[in-house]
Amino acid sequence: MEILTTVLSVSLISGGLALIIVMSEHFLNNYGECRLDINKGEKQLTVNGGSSLLASLSEHKIYLPSACGGKATCGLCKVQVLEGAGPILPTEIPYLSKEEIEQGYRLSCQVKVKTNIALLIPEELFNIRAYQTTVDRIDKLTHDIKGIRLRLPDDEEMSFKAGQYVQLHTKPYGKVKDSVFRAYSIASVPSERKEVELIIRLVPEGICTTYVHEHLSEGDPVMISGPYGDFYLRGNCSELVMIAGGSGLAPIRSIIYDVLEKGLDLKMNFFFGAVTKKDLYYLDEFAGLAARNGNFIFIPALSAPRPEDEWEGETGLITEVVDRFVENADDKEAYLCGSPGMINACLNVLGNKGFDQDKIFYDKF
Repeated sequence: MEILTTVLSVSLISGGLALIIVMSEHFLNNYGECRLDINKGEKQLTVNGGSSLLASLSEHKIYLPSACGGKATCGLCKVQVLEGAGPILPTEIPYLSKEEIEQGYRLSCQVKVKTNIALLIPEELFNIRAYQTTVDRIDKLTHDIKGIRLRLPDDEEMSFKAGQYVQLHTKPYGKVKDSVFRAYSIASVPSERKEVELIIRLVPEGICTTYVHEHLSEGDPVMISGPYGDFYLRGNCSELVMIAGGSGLAPIRSIIYDVLEKGLDLKMNFFFGAVTKKDLYYLDEFAGLAARNGNFIFIPALSAPRPEDEWEGETGLITEVVDRFVENADDKEAYLCGSPGMINACLNVLGNKGFDQDKIFYDKF
């Protein structure tokens, strides 16, 4: 009896505390309606306070770049806030330069709308829109990478530059109760405006990649927004050095097909790195492109090939392979896509070859 009384008492206390927390959140986070004044009165929105600035703008179909989906790990959702954002948070500081802080730039995913906010948004971002697509095809490219082809509605097209990305929005599934979005580079050629191809690697416990790999089927509706990003071909040179690892192949593939389709006078060297042979894909496709086009060289490499791979190609880290093949930076541009670690290593190698920073372009996803 004594034990039962103790259990009941603890349960009542826990329940009471939970109720207090819920009521506190309701009243403390109820900021009422707030006004967003955009570009000094050019556009005004009324939103319910309590959400992030990024989410509040998205609800009104203003889509800011955000590769991480609002987790403060990419730093892409910067906007210039003139007033109403409150003090800058520690989570924002790593992504803002001293000059940006002085000019009022903030990460919109970290700014909670608690009062009226005045901000500036670049005009080109108003052209970004959402598309309700249909999954036309899903291909298993490797043990942890899938190729997804999305078809736009019959009356819609998407214009984008080779190398740009879209944000894919999930639907609730399993224990995930809310929709989230993540950024994925477009792998298809820009001339195909009726469809968008993505290459998505499964990230352990990744909300969006798990949705794609385990819950998405052909024929399903999927919302995307875009296009985003300034990773696209400049072509102010005679030769391109392109380096990718894993799903980072996507934007490079788009650029390669775009160059070949347009007949641009550019020599292309594509270095594609993986760990073992099971991590490689599109080998036949790129080997075929190289055989048919004298200006395209494809160099895949494995960093740790297994005996059963019977690998006869290049070995070593992809940066080591690049170091062996690229002699100098003369009249060259470099395009990189992969993990932050790979990108940083490539920057070191290319810098030693004489590449200036304004000749190296990359997205860190």
